[in-house]
Amino acid sequence: MTKAIRIHAHGGPEVMQWEDVPTPEPGAGEALVQHAAVGLNYIDVYFRTGLYKAPSMPMTIGMEGAGTVTAIGPGVTEVAVGDRVAYAGAIGSYATERVLPAEKLVKLPAGIDFKTGAAMMLQGMTAQYLVRRTHTVKPGETIVVHAAAGGVGLILCQWAKHIGATVIGVVSSEAKAELARAHGAAHVVIGYEKLVAEVKRLTGGTGVPVVYDSIGKDTFTTSLDCLAPLGLMASYGNASGPVPPVDIGILAAKGSLYLTRPTLATYTAKRADLLATANDLFDVVQKGAVKIEVNQTFALKDAGAAHTALEARKTTGSTVLLP
Repeated sequence: MTKAIRIHAHGGPEVMQWEDVPTPEPGAGEALVQHAAVGLNYIDVYFRTGLYKAPSMPMTIGMEGAGTVTAIGPGVTEVAVGDRVAYAGAIGSYATERVLPAEKLVKLPAGIDFKTGAAMMLQGMTAQYLVRRTHTVKPGETIVVHAAAGGVGLILCQWAKHIGATVIGVVSSEAKAELARAHGAAHVVIGYEKLVAEVKRLTGGTGVPVVYDSIGKDTFTTSLDCLAPLGLMASYGNASGPVPPVDIGILAAKGSLYLTRPTLATYTAKRADLLATANDLFDVVQKGAVKIEVNQTFALKDAGAAHTALEARKTTGSTVLLP
C-alpha cells in the first residue's frame, strides 16, 4: 500500500485526508516514482478549494515532486529504474509514491538534491518561461515582480538580476522586503498602494516594459498602471482571487498594452520544450546564479498545516512536504 493525501470534497485545509491507497502499477509509457520530497504550490490550494476543477473525486492534489524511479511500464525510453528524477505539472504528487507519464519526468543532475528538486521545478520553470519567453528580459530593463519574497518571486528576482535587469519587488512586510533585497531586488515596495507612484519615480515617469503579477484580483489595475506604453502584463497567478471579466478597451486607454495569462503546461507541453526549460533552470542553479530557498518543510501527512501557512502568507521562498 501507498499513503496519500486525498480530498473527497472541496473546502479548507481540513478536507485533506491521509489515507492508504493501493500502490499503482505503471502502464504503457508510465513510470512509478518513490517520492523523496513533494513541492507545495498555490495551485494546490486552487484545486483543493475548487477554483480549479478536479478531474475526479476523491483526488490527490499536488503538482510536483522528486524521487527515484522504481518501475517502468512498456515502451518507456525517457527514464530507467534507479534514475533520480523530478517533475512539475502532473497532478497527484501528495503521495509517498505515484505513477505518471514518463515523458513528464526530467533527470535530476547529481549536484541537485531531492528537496531542492521538488521545490524548484514548478516555480523555477515558471520563472524561466516568464523571463526568457513570455517577455525576454534584457540587461538594463527595469521590471516589476509581485510577491517578490515568494517561491517564484525570489527566483525571478535572482534570475532577472543575473540577466542584468533592475527589479522593483512588491512585498507585504519589512521582513519580506529584506528577503527580496537579499535575492536581487534593487528596490522594494511594501504594499501595492504606493507601487504606481514608486514605479513612476524610479523610471522617470515612463513605467516598465513588463509586470509579473501572481496576485490577481487585488493588483490587476495597479499592475497595468505601472506599464510603459506597449508594455506587457503577465498575470500568472491569483493569490487574491481570480481577475474579474475585463473590458479590453482599458488596454487601449492605458497605452496599447499587452495582457497574457500564461501557464507552465503550455510552455512545456512538448518534451523538447520541457527539457530545454528544465536544463536552463538547472544551469543557473548549478552556477549559483539562482539559489532555491527551501524555507519551510512539513511532513506530507501534515499538508493541511502547510496550506494554512501558505494561505496566511506566513511562508517565504519554497516549501516542501516530506513523505
